[in-house]
Amino acid sequence: MCRMSLTTPVLSTERLLLRPFSGTDADALYALQSDAHVLRYWDSPPWTDRSRADGFLQRCREMAEDGSGVRLAIDRRDDDAFLGWCSLSRWDPTYRSGALGYCFGEAAWGHGYATEAARALLGWAFDTLDLNRVQAETDTRNAGSARVLEKLGFQREGTLREDCVVDGVVSDSWVYGLLRREWSAAT
Repeated sequence: MCRMSLTTPVLSTERLLLRPFSGTDADALYALQSDAHVLRYWDSPPWTDRSRADGFLQRCREMAEDGSGVRLAIDRRDDDAFLGWCSLSRWDPTYRSGALGYCFGEAAWGHGYATEAARALLGWAFDTLDLNRVQAETDTRNAGSARVLEKLGFQREGTLREDCVVDGVVSDSWVYGLLRREWSAAT
């Protein structure tokens, strides 16, 4: 499939700035992705090599260049603190679909930042990419992430049984979907 590149947007909410990643984010990104507590429900183990951050940043640029999606760093506006990131990946213009993902540091949990950031990214994605459907997955043990998706209007559609094995731990994932008509009705 031939795609056009995507311009990674800069989005602003009441409390957050969502922006393209830059090389200066590597240390904060590594701190986030190497935190075993933050990644306990992730589909891969925490990073142990700082070069993983540089690879992640390179993949952010490649996603935008090849048109498959965008990843945004998330800063708190009042103090510019890096909180985490969110993404719209697997964009398929033929099927008008994509996948939502996000990761936040523990200090950002419980403040509504994930919901606020994802809502901004979804608004951009539905408007700009003419999406009909966005999919998201979360580990069945991750109640916080499930709450975020449900607050955004996602519907739980099923369970992927034993779809992840990380460091010998087998886990299930829930699949969520959000349709354009549901998003439009909620917003």
